[in-house]
Amino acid sequence: MGLFSSKTTKQNTLSDGLEKTKNSLFSKIVRAINGKSKVDDNVLDSLEETLISSDVGVETTLKIIERIEKRVAKDKYVNTSELNNILKDEIAQLLAENETESFSSFVNIPTKKPYVIMVVGVNGVGKTTTIGKLAYQFKQAGMKVYLGAADTFRAAAVEQLCIWGERTNVPVIKQNMGSDPASVAFDTLKSAIANDADVVIIDTAGRLHNKVNLMNELTKIKNVMKKLIPDAPHDILLVLDGSTGQNAFIQAQQFTKATDITSLAITKLDGTAKGGVVLGISEQFKIPVKYIGIGEGIDDLKIFNKEEFVNSLFS
Repeated sequence: MGLFSSKTTKQNTLSDGLEKTKNSLFSKIVRAINGKSKVDDNVLDSLEETLISSDVGVETTLKIIERIEKRVAKDKYVNTSELNNILKDEIAQLLAENETESFSSFVNIPTKKPYVIMVVGVNGVGKTTTIGKLAYQFKQAGMKVYLGAADTFRAAAVEQLCIWGERTNVPVIKQNMGSDPASVAFDTLKSAIANDADVVIIDTAGRLHNKVNLMNELTKIKNVMKKLIPDAPHDILLVLDGSTGQNAFIQAQQFTKATDITSLAITKLDGTAKGGVVLGISEQFKIPVKYIGIGEGIDDLKIFNKEEFVNSLFS
C-alpha cells in the first residue's frame, strides 16, 4: 500500500494540494465578473454566491463581502481586474484578525512530558490516518511517540492504527474489541510514562451517536487520563473531512458542543474543490486549524499557516 510511503507517493506542495479549489474558485470569479468593468452591486452579489458555493460559509462570506463593499466605497472606482487582489487581501486580513494561535512546526508543542493529544471525529474523515501521519512527523523530529487504540468499537480502526504503528515504528497500546476506551487510554499513558515518551496520541470512537453519550464517553476518557497526568489531555484535536463541505461545519458544531475542542485538522483537501471550508471554519469557530491534509503521502499532512494558505489559494 504505497499511500503511506513518501517514496512511492509524490509529496504535494500546498499549491498542488489546493489545485482543485483554486481552479474552481477562479473559474467562478471569472464567470461572476465576465463582461463587467467595475465592481458594483451585481458583481458583489455574484461574488457572494461564488464564495458560498465554494463552501466558505454564509457568515464568513458576508463578512468578506462587507469588507469589500467598504473598500469599494472608499476607493470610489474599482476595476473588476483588481477584484482578485482585493479578495485575497480581505480574506488574509480577516484570518489575521482571528485571535487563534499559529503553529510553525510539528515540534511547536510545550515541554510537558508526555504531551497528550486526544483525537476525535466521525468515521471516514481520515482520523486514524491523520494520527499515523502525526506520529511520523513527531518521530522524524526525534520524539518518542505512543499511540492508544481507544476506538474499540471498530476492528478496522484498531487494525489501521497498528499498521501505522508498524510503518512509523511507534508502539500502539490496544485491548480486545469492545473494551472500555478509557481503560485503553489509561494503559497507554501508563506505558508512555514508564518509557519516558514525549508525545501520546489517543484515538477515540468515530461515532456521532447522540451528544449526551458522546460527551459522557469523552469525559470518561479525559477523567481517567487525569488520574495519571492531571492536566491531560493537553490538546483535543477534531479531524474534519474538507471534501464534505458544509457537513464539516455541522460536525464541528456537534463536537464543539460535546467537548472542549482545542484544535482542528482538515483533511482530503487535494481531492476536492471545497477547500474554502478551511477559511469558514477557521474564521467562524475561533478554534485554531493546526493541520491540513493535502495528499495521500506520509508527508502530506501540513502545518496550517494562514498567510501561506491564502497565498497558495490565489497564486
